[in-house]
Amino acid sequence: MRSGILPGHRDDAVRPQDDLFSHANGTWVRETQIPADRGRYGTFDILREQSDERVRGLIEQAAADTEAEPGSLTRKVGDLYRAFMDEARVEELGRTPIDADLAQVAGARTVEELFGLAGRLQRQGCPGPLGMGVAPDAKSPDQYVLYVGQAGLGMPDESYYREERHEAIRAAYLPHVARMLALAGIGEGATAPGSPAARVVALETRLAAHHWDNVATRDAVKSYNPFTWAELEATAPKVPWTAYVEELGARAAFERVVVGQPDFLAGLSEAVAEVPLEDWQAWLAFHVVESAAPLLSAEFVDAEFDFSGRVVSGLPANRERWKRGVTLVEGAIGEAVGQLYAAQYFPPEAKARMLELVANLVEAFRRSFEGLDWMGPQTRAQALEKLASFTPKVGYPDTWRDYSALVVDDDLVGTVRRASEFELERQLGQLGGPIDRDEWMMLPQAVNAYYHPLLNEIVFPAGILQPPFFDPEADDAVNYGGIGAVIGHEIGHGFDDQGSRFDASGALRDWWTAEDRARFDERTQALIAQFSELSPLAAPEGKVNGALTVGENIGDLGGLAIGFSAYRIATEDHDTPVLEGLTGPQRFFLGWAQVWSGKARPEEARRLLAVDPHSPTEVRANAVRNCDEFHEAFGVQEGDGMWLAPELRVRIF
Repeated sequence: MRSGILPGHRDDAVRPQDDLFSHANGTWVRETQIPADRGRYGTFDILREQSDERVRGLIEQAAADTEAEPGSLTRKVGDLYRAFMDEARVEELGRTPIDADLAQVAGARTVEELFGLAGRLQRQGCPGPLGMGVAPDAKSPDQYVLYVGQAGLGMPDESYYREERHEAIRAAYLPHVARMLALAGIGEGATAPGSPAARVVALETRLAAHHWDNVATRDAVKSYNPFTWAELEATAPKVPWTAYVEELGARAAFERVVVGQPDFLAGLSEAVAEVPLEDWQAWLAFHVVESAAPLLSAEFVDAEFDFSGRVVSGLPANRERWKRGVTLVEGAIGEAVGQLYAAQYFPPEAKARMLELVANLVEAFRRSFEGLDWMGPQTRAQALEKLASFTPKVGYPDTWRDYSALVVDDDLVGTVRRASEFELERQLGQLGGPIDRDEWMMLPQAVNAYYHPLLNEIVFPAGILQPPFFDPEADDAVNYGGIGAVIGHEIGHGFDDQGSRFDASGALRDWWTAEDRARFDERTQALIAQFSELSPLAAPEGKVNGALTVGENIGDLGGLAIGFSAYRIATEDHDTPVLEGLTGPQRFFLGWAQVWSGKARPEEARRLLAVDPHSPTEVRANAVRNCDEFHEAFGVQEGDGMWLAPELRVRIF
């Protein structure tokens, strides 16, 4: 039996007692260059590259089959990929695919007409003044509702418009907007006050002032605000709602919506009343160009990448065209590709082994809940009920999405727009119907996993079920430290600071006693304080936002503690061997640390600190300092780099 420890990753010059991340990954970090088309690079990216190569083979095979039955999945996949890869045709068309839209924007005579146009364009994939999506109603999870939230910005989030740490990116944004508008034949690249570009940035800055920050937005209770149509009109009376939603094709859906950030609606209404029409025209024209740029000729592609890639994330080079083509096809008809992927790359025995792991993790959580000294019997009973009702999904969906109504042809921009309309109609079509519990929110080829609080389900796509996360031929210790801890992490989201607000049915309901919630909050506040003192290696001047990352940090600590307990359950009937000089517990923690192997460019590290609810990879790896089992496994003592005094260790589950 092989250990599952990755060869060539470890740096034995660094003791695990001083820095587990560097011990497990130091040689890899030192010897690996971040590819020119990436802002960060690590285990997830390597597996995504492998997945992309597999998907590329499947897509190119479909593209080569020009005799495939018209309307078949193979034909749709192949036609879309061929259209994107036909660079000569794309260059020949230049800006013409968006000329009609730009002309309509320029020809709008009223704000009402412009918002109607914005609705029609948003239906086709252009960002609009509001974000939206259909999901189970958090207060009535047996029915769907439309969620509506803040939008309208061109930079990553509201902090980029105001915080000093983003000043350099903010300074580069105005010339970028001017460049994109010039490509659309607007403004001649001018950036002076009163220019179209300056108007766009001023309008977005105004909208950003009404955005909630990322910490407030993730609050499940504060962001649940049901509105009727009359209440929308009363809150934002200057927004031309009828024109917007009718062109969006969602009038009936807006009879009752859940608004994430009501303050934004009021701010949007004020902007509609006070900002001149020509400013809104420049704003919409910019977003038409920006959203379509990846599908247009090289000058558009390069201009968009120069800002979003080079400036924001520090990338020296754009991804190869085939990689962008794979991403495009997956975004438009991803489950069609996933169906091909699952058939070739996910054997039934892998699913069976994963379900065994999940069962052991659930059992470990059950034992943990029964023994928690801070959780009272009333809360414990409901926590156990919720745990027992978890639904695990592994590999790929039982029911595949039907793309038969989607028309795919050699019109690249037209096909992508029809795909956006298709997805919007699919979501709107769920309203009024039963909850689709077969639906997946990730593709089978995704290297990721998720917990859905409204459905109380944990989902593990086939793409992540490969080494170093999961190796059917490897020792249990590394598998439980890898995918086992990931399973524990996702189950843990059901009981983190936000997931714990949803009950076993998926309803947003307070099922905790006040005393238990207070004890839980005391532990989460300690975790927030601990992580807020930490910095990424690539940007040591920055600090982790402990309040933004607390949910993921709770998931990590739960995954570690429960993953280790599940490893003990899996091996309780037999001795665990010493492999490569390492005990089982030591291999478990190395298995955890090596899945977080990675490094980032400084620009990308700073961006992630602002917007990512996950801590930097090296911080996640070294979260083990909160685990008594880690200190015991490696004999960590006071004075060692990984030492954390017992009274400072945070353990929630």
